[in-house]
Amino acid sequence: MKQFPKIAIVYLLFYHNESYVDDAVSALKKITYPKDKIEFVIVSNPHPEDGSFVRYIEDAVLPLSGKEIPRVTVLAQEENTGFAKGNTIGAQWAVAHGCEYVVFHNNDGFFATNALEPLVNTLEQDSTIGAAQSLIMLHPDTNRINSSGNCFHYLGFGYCDNYRVDIKDVSLPEVKDIGYASGAALMVRSDLIKKYGAWDEDFFLYHEDLEWSLRLKMVGYRIVLVRDSVFYHKYQFARSMTKYFWMERNRYGVMLMFFRWPTLLLLLPLELFLEFGLILFAIKGGWIKERLRVYAYWISPKHICLWYNKRKRIQKMRGVSDRDLLSRAVTGIHFQDVSTHNTLVNKVANPLFTLYYTVVVRGLIWW
Repeated sequence: MKQFPKIAIVYLLFYHNESYVDDAVSALKKITYPKDKIEFVIVSNPHPEDGSFVRYIEDAVLPLSGKEIPRVTVLAQEENTGFAKGNTIGAQWAVAHGCEYVVFHNNDGFFATNALEPLVNTLEQDSTIGAAQSLIMLHPDTNRINSSGNCFHYLGFGYCDNYRVDIKDVSLPEVKDIGYASGAALMVRSDLIKKYGAWDEDFFLYHEDLEWSLRLKMVGYRIVLVRDSVFYHKYQFARSMTKYFWMERNRYGVMLMFFRWPTLLLLLPLELFLEFGLILFAIKGGWIKERLRVYAYWISPKHICLWYNKRKRIQKMRGVSDRDLLSRAVTGIHFQDVSTHNTLVNKVANPLFTLYYTVVVRGLIWW
């Protein structure tokens, strides 16, 4: 790489946590990519109870701007914009200020010293790649993987690949095509943001990275993992009713937006089977109100119209078939944390999903 393209690192803050900011700043001090070619863009969402976190940024980060760390820009928000819109605000700033690449950086993680060069080199050397994810490792358990690329299930689910697997037990190529890229550590070309848009803010949180990856795939770009770019993530698995609602609501949105009508029709019998299981799961887990909330959302004419318009826009962009789009889909649902493992899913649902994929999805979908 003879020249160093200008990049922006978009760092989105949701809540007050000084230690996370300090980790990111400490990593930027050691970064080997030229600091004068990096813009560190902090999008600060106010906490509903604790208010703005800008004061800490002004005291602890801004004095280092352009000196020990790259130049810092703070985009303070008056309300919680959510993950998708917050990242889009940062991306729009980066594009407007001439950055050739945009990196999205989770607030609870930090890059390894030499993490940026492999991402840039990969995108510079292959114009067919639209987005590249770093190898995300857990922290402090840094020998275990958080995500080696994310898996996309053909019923709209997404989850981390090789979660908690020891890195010594995995053989990864330098560049690997993946189901979709995790938004925790992701580099995207600025020209693609200009042409096809950034994060879909209506997703608010969860599956927004899946939607964006599929959108880029729909127009013919590859989504890859870059093995030698490492991001350390202080990830903690957590279950919550709020998370349940957003993940399920957005799962439906992904399927509606990207699949052709014949594909949706073929998937309907299996989806109905899944719905029955999810209702039982919700009753057992005490989440039935959230399950009903998902259904209530999707029977609203206003919401149906919103997502139908999204579908029309995406389908107009289409450059690949459903068959190609589903070619890298996984056939099983494998929960991230051992505490969520379910015998019925492993012994009944997953074999059925695999059989259905083999016979119906791969056997019948030619469009």
